[in-house]
Amino acid sequence: MIAAPAPVNRLEKLKKRAFATPFDTVISILVLLFLAWLIWTAFDWGVLQAIWRAEDVALCQEAGAGACWSVIDARHRLILFGLYPYDEHWRSTLAALAIIGTVVLSCIPWFWAAKRLIPLWIIGFATYYLLMEGSLIGLNQVTTDKWGGLSLVLFLFSSVILLGMPMGLGLALMRRSRLPVLRLVASLLIDFVRSLPLLTTLFTAAVVVPILLPDWLQGDKIWRVIVAFALFFACYQAEVFRGGFQAIPAGQFESGKALGMGKWQILWLIVLPQVFRHALPATINMVVVTFKETAVVIIIGFFDLLASASAAFGTGEWVSYYMETYVFIAFIYWAFISSLGRYGEYLKDRMRQEEH
Repeated sequence: MIAAPAPVNRLEKLKKRAFATPFDTVISILVLLFLAWLIWTAFDWGVLQAIWRAEDVALCQEAGAGACWSVIDARHRLILFGLYPYDEHWRSTLAALAIIGTVVLSCIPWFWAAKRLIPLWIIGFATYYLLMEGSLIGLNQVTTDKWGGLSLVLFLFSSVILLGMPMGLGLALMRRSRLPVLRLVASLLIDFVRSLPLLTTLFTAAVVVPILLPDWLQGDKIWRVIVAFALFFACYQAEVFRGGFQAIPAGQFESGKALGMGKWQILWLIVLPQVFRHALPATINMVVVTFKETAVVIIIGFFDLLASASAAFGTGEWVSYYMETYVFIAFIYWAFISSLGRYGEYLKDRMRQEEH
C-alpha cells in the first residue's frame, strides 16, 4: 500500500520562496504593497464610492464618484436576456436555471451512470427548448433569432460539450482503428478542422452552408453553429483522448484478452476509465476554453452577453459607462469559469485519493 504524502505547509513554503534573502524580502514587500493599493483602489471605486441606483445616475457625473452601477440597474435585463421579449423574460430565466441545474446535478457522483445521466440531460435540454421556443407548450412562440444573453451562452456551451465529447471519443477511436480508411478519414478531418480558426468554422456554418444547401436541409442557424462548434471541439478533444490512449501500457489490453474478455469489454471496462483519468486535466482546460470561446458567436450575429453589453451602453445616456458594463460581464464569465476550474480540481483530488 502506498503511503499518502505528508501535507505541505503552504505558509512555510511561501516564506521560503518569497523571503529567502534580503533582496527577495524587499521585492516581495513592494509587490504586496502594490497589490494592497490596487485592491483598495478597486474596492473604493467599485463599492465605497459607487452609485448603485438607476435614478441616481446624475450623481455619476460628480467629482469623486466611483463606479456607476446605475447602468446595470437600468439595463440588466437587456444584458442578461438580449432580444428576448420583455414580458417573457421569466421563461428565459427558467431555461437558464434548467441548464445550470442540469450541469450541477451532473457533477454529483450519484448521476455518474448512463441510466441516470442521459435522462437528466434529455430532460434538461427539453425543458430549455420548450421554455425558450414556447409554442409546443402553448406559450407565445419565440424564434431562435430572438434568443440571447446568458441563457443563449449557457445553451451553446452545454450543447457543444454534450455533442463534442462523444464525437471526440469517436474520432479518437477511428484514428486508432486498424482499418486504413477509417484511420485516414479521421486523421484528415481532425488535422483539417484543427488547422482552421474557430471563427472560420462558425462563419462557414452560419453563412456559407445556407448558400450550398437547399432550404429544406438548412435548418436553423443556431443548430448549424452548434454542430460546427461541437465538431471543432471534438477534433481537439480527440487529440486529448489519443494522448490518454497512448499513456496506457499495452499490457492492459493483453491482460483483458488473457481473462477472456472481448474487444469492446476491454475498451469499456478497462481502457476508457483510464483514458478519462489521464485526459482529465487537458479536458478541463478544453471545457474552460470552450466557455470563453462562446463569445465568438457575436461575430456571426448572435445576441450573446457581449452583444447585449454593447447594446446596454450604446445609447447616449449610458455610453460613458462601458467600463462598468464590461466589469459586470467579466464577473459573470469569472463566476462560471472559476466554478468549472474548482470542480476540475475536485475531480483530480478525488482521483488522487482513490489511487492511494
